[in-house]
Amino acid sequence: MKNRIIFTLLLATTIGLQHCTAQSTKMKDKEFKVTKTDAEWKAELSPEEYHVLREKGTEIAFAGKYWENHKKGIYYCAGCNTPLFKSDTKFKSGSGWPSFWQPINKNNVRVVIDRSHGMAREELTCTTCGGHLGHVFNDGPNPTGLRYCINSASLDFEESNQ
Repeated sequence: MKNRIIFTLLLATTIGLQHCTAQSTKMKDKEFKVTKTDAEWKAELSPEEYHVLREKGTEIAFAGKYWENHKKGIYYCAGCNTPLFKSDTKFKSGSGWPSFWQPINKNNVRVVIDRSHGMAREELTCTTCGGHLGHVFNDGPNPTGLRYCINSASLDFEESNQ
């Protein structure tokens, strides 16, 4: 009986690790309007932007360039310049990353189930270039109750009066 339990745990762990590896593979560029080779992305993006946008990385909490930005304007995808969020939907979540309660247009972001790191989360990607933006959680403020938790490295910001 003990051997069966150990075997089952090893099998489950192996399957889980394979699934996590599959989740971290690069996105298929064919399904996006903006497609580039890895070399082109690396030439255009900083190493941190590339890591976050193309390798689904995460920046260090409380260190991103926009987590404490209080200026009015629009946040764009750093990979393709698609408008993503308005500053008037940004709120202080305490998470250490810029957080928004709503995108500019729900068609500009896509939610994909992310099963990496042994949990299921809703990953956000840019619908134009497929870049990884962050994750969305259901613990945000009204009116949506959502928290779009976004990596600063995936964003560019343009100040405006909105």
